[in-house]
Amino acid sequence: MRVALGMLFLAALALAQSSPATKPEAGGSPSPNSGSELTIPAGTKLPVALKHAVSSKGTHEGDGVYAETTFPVVANGRVLIPAGTYVQGRISHIQRGGRIKGRAEVLMHFTTLIYPSGYTVLLPGAVENAPGVDKTSVKDDAEGTIRSDSQKGEKIGTVASTAGTGAVVGGLSNGGKGALIGAGVGGAVGTAIAMLTRGNDVKLDAGTTLEIVIQRDVPLDASRVPATTRAYSSPQ
Repeated sequence: MRVALGMLFLAALALAQSSPATKPEAGGSPSPNSGSELTIPAGTKLPVALKHAVSSKGTHEGDGVYAETTFPVVANGRVLIPAGTYVQGRISHIQRGGRIKGRAEVLMHFTTLIYPSGYTVLLPGAVENAPGVDKTSVKDDAEGTIRSDSQKGEKIGTVASTAGTGAVVGGLSNGGKGALIGAGVGGAVGTAIAMLTRGNDVKLDAGTTLEIVIQRDVPLDASRVPATTRAYSSPQ
């Protein structure tokens, strides 16, 4: 009897060891891409408004630039950058308009996003468009240089106008010969005025709207980015 019981026990033990172990069900542990990280894709456009004025006359290279987003950036139904996020940058290049040639230029680069919660992210950003700046354009130089429009036509008009005025005055005083002399004198005066006058400066007042482009992918900590499109009201 004891021998029979021992044999049954050994058989049961052998059967238990030969049975395959039960595997845990899939999905028990979170995926590494389970939403803990977001990414602002390269090429994302970011509308901002300047918090202070910038100009080619009064601003210097190295000065800070401070702006605020005016509309949220959303991807796949998730807010990446809420309205009211601060954007900080630096002036990289300033050039005043020349008297004879050369147009005024302002080049700025944006380096930091500061979320309403205080979460700070480094980024490379450049000006893509400057719809809020009159008489300027953004150079096609991949850097986002804002440049004043050419005044060549205006300066030619100044020379022509003063030459015409001189001709009228000379004609009234001494006929045809006087008109020729007056035109020459007036043209010389107009040329001098054009040469002594600088080109227009680039002026960006506080509140000026710009469009920034993000130049490379920027990773974000999803737990620190608010999942709402509600605008953040900055203190006045």
